[in-house]
Amino acid sequence: MSIHIANVTKRFGEFVALDNVSLDVPSGDLLALLGPSGSGKTTLLRIIAGLEHADDGVVRYEGEDVTQKAPKDREVGFVFQHYALFRHMSVFENVAFGLRVRNAPKAEVNARVKELLHLVRLEGLGSRYPAQLSGGQRQRVALARALAVRPRMLLLDEPFGALDAKVRQELRQWLRQLHDEMHVTTVFVTHDQEEAFEVADHVVVMRAGKIEQAGSPQDVFDHPASPFVMDFLGQVNVFHGRLQAGQMHVGNIAVNYPEYTHAESRDATAYIRPHEVELDRLPIDGTSLPVKVLHVNPAGAVTRVKVLSEAFGWSLNVELRPERYAELALRPGDNVFAVPKRVRVFMSDDYAI
Repeated sequence: MSIHIANVTKRFGEFVALDNVSLDVPSGDLLALLGPSGSGKTTLLRIIAGLEHADDGVVRYEGEDVTQKAPKDREVGFVFQHYALFRHMSVFENVAFGLRVRNAPKAEVNARVKELLHLVRLEGLGSRYPAQLSGGQRQRVALARALAVRPRMLLLDEPFGALDAKVRQELRQWLRQLHDEMHVTTVFVTHDQEEAFEVADHVVVMRAGKIEQAGSPQDVFDHPASPFVMDFLGQVNVFHGRLQAGQMHVGNIAVNYPEYTHAESRDATAYIRPHEVELDRLPIDGTSLPVKVLHVNPAGAVTRVKVLSEAFGWSLNVELRPERYAELALRPGDNVFAVPKRVRVFMSDDYAI
């Protein structure tokens, strides 16, 4: 089932939580609402669910206007960050709750709960209570309960935020697999870009009640629409310089920027991701910047290196493949050259703070 959000605005007193937001979620899509605290992502999710009502705008499910419908009439499964399980009920009864409220026949309840406990890998735990489960197990019970009534869509608010890193990793992989099996239109809220990029078909980046950018994870990461998106999606090196005649000048480095061909010089900012900087023992070309190695952290899948340009007082964070680090044999104090492989440039008026 598709979701269509048109010109939705929501205020809480003087605070504008959502400012004329429009969004389409294709049927069967798994979409992540991504952004910092206060960006409006949870408010938008709750408006989709009917838990909040918009001051202006329209919400449609598969073309049907549901703007004024109560949550119970929207056939939506909602999963909260802190599970919201009934502590006095067993796992079985938590999952069965929605079916019993709808007076489903006993045989149907038993069959559906058994099916879901198998789906969420909790067979044999139906008689346990929430306090007897791990955090990851409780979240899977919450998902099973939301799915029990065969919702038209599944909405999740920071579903893995209360879990430790290892369990989050396991559950988000499981959620992706579950979605591929069930194809229920799913929208989930997160502030974790890695989580959003690993799980979602599409990502919507929000800031201050507005949508900054929407697209596939690869499109959003490779082609950020604004400095905010660039900065929010992982660590970046930021440099200020001048644009003139098709080039961005940062210190003694000139980077081609054909989008600006005017002779008039303008302020601009260059953004370079750590994995898009190369280090070498010898200068490569006119874009090589002499730097000194300050710190090396070889732990993990990449080696993180911090270097300093003493001429300009700039520090850069660089990520190298382990084999490249071994080839260079870097040590603190070494003098090397940094070469940006990819630079994204934004003029100063692209980003009003």
